[in-house]
Amino acid sequence: MQLKIYHDVPESESAYKTFQKEKVLTRLLAIDEQARTKGLASLDAAKEPLIGLGMEQAADGSVTKNSYGHFHLSWLARQNPEWPAKIQAEITLVRERIQKTHGAPLKFLIWAGMGGSAEDKTLYEKAGLLKKGPKLYVLDSTDPAKLKNILAEMTEKSGLSLKEVLKRTLIVAQALGMTSYEPVVNLQILTALFEKHKLDAKSNFLYMTLPGSILDQFAGPRGYTRVPLQMDEGNSTSGRHSSPLTRGSLYPLALAKADLKAWMEGTFLSGEDVETAFRLASFLDVQGKAGRDKVTLLLSKPIAGAGIWTKQNFEESLGKREDLGLKMVIDEKPKVSNYRSPKDKSQDRVILAVTVKGSADGVAEKAALLRRSGYPVATVTLDKNANLSGYMQFMHYVVFGLGYLRQMNFITQPSVELYKAITSRIHADESQADWKTMLASPKQMKWRGCVTLYYDKAMALEATGKTAPQVYASLLKSAIQKHRMQYGELSFFGDSRYSKQGQALRKVMDKAGETIFRGKLKQPVDVYEGPAMNHSFHEMIIGHGKCLSTVLLSEKAEKLIGVDYPADYHRAQFLATPMALAERGRDVVAITLKDLEPASLNALTDFFAQVVVSLKGFNPLKCYHQ
Repeated sequence: MQLKIYHDVPESESAYKTFQKEKVLTRLLAIDEQARTKGLASLDAAKEPLIGLGMEQAADGSVTKNSYGHFHLSWLARQNPEWPAKIQAEITLVRERIQKTHGAPLKFLIWAGMGGSAEDKTLYEKAGLLKKGPKLYVLDSTDPAKLKNILAEMTEKSGLSLKEVLKRTLIVAQALGMTSYEPVVNLQILTALFEKHKLDAKSNFLYMTLPGSILDQFAGPRGYTRVPLQMDEGNSTSGRHSSPLTRGSLYPLALAKADLKAWMEGTFLSGEDVETAFRLASFLDVQGKAGRDKVTLLLSKPIAGAGIWTKQNFEESLGKREDLGLKMVIDEKPKVSNYRSPKDKSQDRVILAVTVKGSADGVAEKAALLRRSGYPVATVTLDKNANLSGYMQFMHYVVFGLGYLRQMNFITQPSVELYKAITSRIHADESQADWKTMLASPKQMKWRGCVTLYYDKAMALEATGKTAPQVYASLLKSAIQKHRMQYGELSFFGDSRYSKQGQALRKVMDKAGETIFRGKLKQPVDVYEGPAMNHSFHEMIIGHGKCLSTVLLSEKAEKLIGVDYPADYHRAQFLATPMALAERGRDVVAITLKDLEPASLNALTDFFAQVVVSLKGFNPLKCYHQ
């Protein structure tokens, strides 16, 4: 790893020297080994601060979980050269079981998981690492539309009946929280499909979770195979830390006949590489504390799909503190016209460019342009033959380094648990009282009969205007004028990956992100699916704040023909999102569409276009300078 830093003001060398002076890496190795060999009871958080940063503790201070597994799995892999062959043998057995049970080969892979339990699989697919394996489908939503569209694509492209498709499908559920319910919802439906077609499902289902979790309680009694997540049989990794070295990360690669030996060796970072990660962490920390806390990530083409995984890792780990945040900005074409001038005191960008040596994709040139313009820039250059696993392990050390400098536990996710609890309560209420309350809200405005804006959860903002776009624009202005907004969020609760209608909606959202937030307001914006990224977005928005969230939902829910798969839980997740944000004093609005037909999408397109018109003459820079 080669690191170059430009415009390092204030200087970050002093912060970096902290790691050497305090022998952080040596202590990390020692405390993790103590936890694994002598037990958690031997640990004393009062004597070693690293315990409070990377482990879970009970109210009395006792350590309940060592969460440094994403580091020690790499250290243990060096000592266990048989691990790659063991994984391949396990995958061979999975294939043989399906072949023996159904007389058909494995052709499809459905991975049911949320956030960090799913985004690494999406990354591998985008990087082209899964081409030789079964076709991957990431089921990271409880929206019936997503599973419906997945099954439709599987049958259409294969030319097989649904029954024959199911025979050839491996379904893996991954949930590393005790209370994660989303994979259970999807497993219930997939189980019902196998039962409807009178198929033995035991050979087609695997699951990875903590013993006694909700997922374990569902899958275990049905005879599904529980696979230990870690090669050391431990449970010391969270979802976002399960890659690149747990079975949850290795199984898709093994199914695609990847070179697991080279993959694991890619994580064997040298001491110099780790020091480079600490050096980068120091730069980002100092820049962030100086107000430049929007890390604009530029990635070379070979690793371009790593943006969402990196975002999840950083934000869910480091987004807890209101006074100190670090926003990871991804999927953004760098435009100086959308940024504030480097000479402007309100300039809040720091550029992180990760390039692959010899890659002619323009990333290095874009980073150089921004550097010459005066923006603080860090460039990390990977070797041409470097494994993606090395990038992932390197970023784990960067996050750890930031957690160390900020004295922040980068393992826990308290804000996510709030959203989960509210979702459970809403889902348990058969009267659908919360949905009815939203529909009856006096603070709503319709647009062209297809779009409805609900703004009762933006209580700290001033809403004015005669039309829905004018009201939305007034909320944006108010949020900026009151210094409550430094970036925006547009999340569609539905399928924008496999659905053509959802893909069309995503284009509308992307355009709105560019024209409204980046163009008019000079702010970054997150555009993605909910609740797939709720874990990342919530930890950052609830914890750090300074965002106006906009969540979208189609009022017309999809149905999966042949089995009972209502959208109740998915709708509960949508409702719980603004409720959780509002409970913590965060600003959020909801937009519902009548459906996803062209008329509704056209109405939403016009809604956002009129917002741009309503923002005409508004100068956000004056507000940033106040």
